Amino acid sequence: MSERFDFTGDELAPAYRAAVDAIEAGDLVVLPTDTVYGIAADAFKADAVQRLLDAKGRGRDMPPPVLISVVESLDALATDVPDSGRKLCQEFWPGPLTVICHAQTSLMWDLGETQGTVALRVPDHENTRELLSRTGPLAVSSANLSGQPAALDVYDAEEQLQDSVAVYLDGGTATGGQPSTIVDITGDTPHVVRLGALSLAQLRAVVPEVTSDLDTDEKKPTEEPLEASKDEEPVVAAKDDEPVAAVKDDDDEKKKPNDPDVRPAD
Repeated sequence: MSERFDFTGDELAPAYRAAVDAIEAGDLVVLPTDTVYGIAADAFKADAVQRLLDAKGRGRDMPPPVLISVVESLDALATDVPDSGRKLCQEFWPGPLTVICHAQTSLMWDLGETQGTVALRVPDHENTRELLSRTGPLAVSSANLSGQPAALDVYDAEEQLQDSVAVYLDGGTATGGQPSTIVDITGDTPHVVRLGALSLAQLRAVVPEVTSDLDTDEKKPTEEPLEASKDEEPVVAAKDDEPVAAVKDDDDEKKKPNDPDVRPAD
């Protein structure tokens, strides 16, 4: 049976407690972000991530991205981050920027068929970042059935996902609406694979050498927000989700670096 909690105002203790308990139990939580509502699972629990994919009706070829609470977690989860990519993260996090990176090889997780990459974002939502600081990295996809519009409020998410989610956090109507802009920083030069809330001009104002194969900066994606598309993203397949992540053998063999967003190894 699902529970819904108010995620606004000052009395947030019950919402945090219920969400943390659900994540630790391997259950799913719907939460607000600065773009749309997301459905979240513990990124280091393979069965929880699979439960997320099942709830949306999608396969392992469309793995979810990972949300973190602070920019400092970038190096805990990603490796070989170029200076140009780091500048983008420092400028636009928290915010609607998702970066696709090489995953740290020491991390043992399973978000699907990611081919050694991880897609990361720090959402510009204070309460959700606080929750992330308590849970650690969360695999988060847009809160909707695959192929349906992403939910902009908790009631739409609840109507679509129903009892597949243990806890719904009601943060009001999402004000962003547009998906994040996705930039591949696995190479020396950042490359835009999806334009969203951040324009190419905004990115190039920070890193002039950013490249893109898109025809125009006004082109807007038609996929679900919080997700990357299969034809736009050659590194990690994800048709209607923002990015992806790395690989894990066993939940009992999690290896997590010493970082504010990553719990210590078992």
